[in-house]
Amino acid sequence: MIHKDVSVPHSGRTSDHETLSPQQGKQSRLIWALCLASVVIYINLYTVQGMLPLIAEQFDVTGAHSTLVLSVTSFTLAFSLLFYAVVSDRVGRLKPIVISLWLLACSNLLLIFATDFDSLVWIRLLQGVLLAAVPAIAMAYFKEQLAPEFMLKAAATYITANSLGGIFGRLFGGLMSQHLSWQQSMGLVFIVTLIGVSLVTFLLPRREIKPQLTYPSAKQAKLAKLQQDLLGFWEHITDRKMSLVFIIGGLAFMMMVNQFSFIQLHLMALPYELSRFNATLIFLCYLSGTFASYLSAKWIVRFGSIILFKAAFLLMVFGTLLTLVDTLWAIVLGFLITASGFFLAHSCCNSFVAIRAVNHRAKATSLYLCCYYLGAALGGPYLMVFWQHSLWQGVVLGSLTLLAMLALAILLLSKGPLEKPV
Repeated sequence: MIHKDVSVPHSGRTSDHETLSPQQGKQSRLIWALCLASVVIYINLYTVQGMLPLIAEQFDVTGAHSTLVLSVTSFTLAFSLLFYAVVSDRVGRLKPIVISLWLLACSNLLLIFATDFDSLVWIRLLQGVLLAAVPAIAMAYFKEQLAPEFMLKAAATYITANSLGGIFGRLFGGLMSQHLSWQQSMGLVFIVTLIGVSLVTFLLPRREIKPQLTYPSAKQAKLAKLQQDLLGFWEHITDRKMSLVFIIGGLAFMMMVNQFSFIQLHLMALPYELSRFNATLIFLCYLSGTFASYLSAKWIVRFGSIILFKAAFLLMVFGTLLTLVDTLWAIVLGFLITASGFFLAHSCCNSFVAIRAVNHRAKATSLYLCCYYLGAALGGPYLMVFWQHSLWQGVVLGSLTLLAMLALAILLLSKGPLEKPV
């Protein structure tokens, strides 16, 4: 479990350096490969968010209707995570990642030739299924292939890559929508994805340690594979600490990602009147989250996950309240603070789940991310009610309500030992 008393081994840096170098090199390649794969995934997921005006124009739909291309992808991604967890526990981690990434690259060719909005939505539904493989498998892959001293650093670096992919994807989409046609934009996305997938395939180690599931009794070991899969999910759902972390991640993302959607509407209105592209520059505030993610491994070891969860909560509350100050700089500073708090919480959640899961590791990660992306899907309609009633001030009120529930979940998590009973 991740808590203050976690110790990180320091072996392999002196006399064993020559012996361990090949293994360390293999582990480093795996970290780079999965981080690059993460960047590819989040570029493909979020590029359309910066292209919504172009999509509305190209396919003759309203701006609100165009947001469906993002929401349907997030929805199928959330539930496909559970599918990949089952598949990767049976066949290993490597094949599902490589196959899904190459199919994702090919699916971008379909987007070039999409002729109507319905076709576009169906292709994005398919892409949601393909996008789920890497986030569903990555943390379990790290846990099985990396030495303990690499694990927290790998998790923090991976979350940093998530952040960078999300930032680049949105800004990339905004730039393309301003200067390129839909077909040209999707052609460029295809090329970028193809290059990324080729590099990931080259970097991934060809050999892997296949997941070995252990059970407390011989009787359980003889259960059918379907029963084993259901037991795996049930094991994590009924783990009170694990389920609380699922809730924390879902609530945090439910608030944060949808705040970024509504703040663009706020910045495009009076008194700011920013252009569509300039409003998307608010996504650069994700960089503070990137920095927090990178430092989170050291902080988890030094302070423990509970203290960091509480710090993340306070940062999100303060950052959200700061956006009520009616100046552009206060809003930017508020989002920098909120993003750092969110990514700190997200990094803690990922590390917590990866380390706590002894069996069915990919299922544990996929359950967490399923809650995470479902939170994002539910947060849009939830905060829309507040936006329609009181605009940005309403969004802040709705966000504080979510943060109150987040505080309760953190309080419950902090009660009792964090170690999982043997």
